Amino acid sequence: MFQKQIMMYLVFAIILAFVTGCNSGEDSSSQGESEISSETGDKSITLLFSFASTTIDPHQDWMGVRAGIAETLVKVDEDLDIKPWLAESWEQNDDRTWTFTIREGVTFHDGTAVNGEAVKASFERLMEVNDALASNLKIETMEASGQEITFITTEEYPAFVSELVHTNASIIKVDAENISEQPIATGPFQVVDFTSETEIKLERYDDYWDGAANLDEVTIKYNSDGNVRALALQSGEADIAYHLPPETLDPVEANDNLRVESVSSLRAHFVLYNAAKPALQDLHVRKAIDLLINRDVAVSEIMNGHATAANGPFNPDFAFASNEEPESYDPSQAEALLKQAGYEKNDNGKLEKDGESLTLTLATFQGRPELPLMAQYLQAEAANIGIEINIVTVENIDSYLWDQQDEWDLATYSMLTAPRGDGGYFLNVAYLPEGSLNPGQINIPELNELTQRLNVIANFDERVALQKQAVEIILEEVPQSFILYPHIIVGVNERIKNWSPGSEEYYLITNTMDVK
Repeated sequence: MFQKQIMMYLVFAIILAFVTGCNSGEDSSSQGESEISSETGDKSITLLFSFASTTIDPHQDWMGVRAGIAETLVKVDEDLDIKPWLAESWEQNDDRTWTFTIREGVTFHDGTAVNGEAVKASFERLMEVNDALASNLKIETMEASGQEITFITTEEYPAFVSELVHTNASIIKVDAENISEQPIATGPFQVVDFTSETEIKLERYDDYWDGAANLDEVTIKYNSDGNVRALALQSGEADIAYHLPPETLDPVEANDNLRVESVSSLRAHFVLYNAAKPALQDLHVRKAIDLLINRDVAVSEIMNGHATAANGPFNPDFAFASNEEPESYDPSQAEALLKQAGYEKNDNGKLEKDGESLTLTLATFQGRPELPLMAQYLQAEAANIGIEINIVTVENIDSYLWDQQDEWDLATYSMLTAPRGDGGYFLNVAYLPEGSLNPGQINIPELNELTQRLNVIANFDERVALQKQAVEIILEEVPQSFILYPHIIVGVNERIKNWSPGSEEYYLITNTMDVK
């Protein structure tokens, strides 16, 4: 039955894709641009992405680093080790003091030299416009001298350097006139034009400090429909298409001019529970819903094998991940738990308690096309035991979850849970009451206390031990139901060379990528 639902959903989506087209009348103009590039000898590519940017202010949007516009002081490599980037080196002077040395010869896109003062000004602006990251960085004071900048944190904070990998910690020129649409930063590409939620046009910055890019021009376009992204790749409108739905891959793989890159990610897909809702404050209810999730089906039928069943927030390759097997699908046990919670079936087969039916609103979004399918699957399984789930599909899941906290009970959500190879980031932002990615209002005192302890521990083995304890608490309290660890599925035209997607999902456009 569920397979039929998937097929009906896909047929509708594909029909819609053909009716609407890839941004309607843009097809012919896009092809014309490719021909012009070919005639002039310019090397250009088009990347099609799933999540639209309303601004490209690097302090407020992730696309600055992803698009090769902006850079951070440090970055992570393919092994998730922290490496120098704009800073050539750094040292920890004491528990709260860090000094970074900025590379000589780095310039902003307007030719202005980057020094300690410029970096300090950038961080001052960052902390003014991005409260969430300012809270994570815990910077108390900064001092700049020549090519050095010194940070003093508000408390002992061993994770400070790893937090500087965050894309919003980009270094930009703060006195630029229109940072939201044309930021001036240090990356290999500079902005030519930006149309909100539609596209970014970039051109090579010839004086880039790490060597001018091989490409002359890059266009980044957005479309939230995964089927449309797959069709755009096949038609040649896009050279790289991110987050392809697994069910669209057969024609891509059959095309000699295209390839599919499926990379194990540091991301988890999960169901988030709204802790402010009385029904979901009952652990029996959360555990019951968790037992309705068939992770094996999600991996095999929805993801076509491009994923791993989840046994907690962190990919099992990490030392701090859970060693337990993923929770098994067990609707009978789910019914038993709901009975313990006081729910009984009425004459219509619906679960009730104190005269109120167990009816829940589940929010999902199309940016990751597998998530609506997972929502539909959970809806069907819940209906079988008497839970009514109403699905709401929203454009911007983050805005909806924060702005409409009274409107939703569950949400399909997706997060990079260990983007810097350490679980401390996720524990801070997703579980602390003031966490910047905690719209579910999770507040588990034991977990809060453990996370605060973790934040002042530098020793690797001690951090791993604390994080494993945190995972045990999470699995016991079930503030989320972790479904799977998805692969990053990217369609690539074979003309693209010297490039592959990274598991960190940070560095999409680089100076080394090229075309045949």
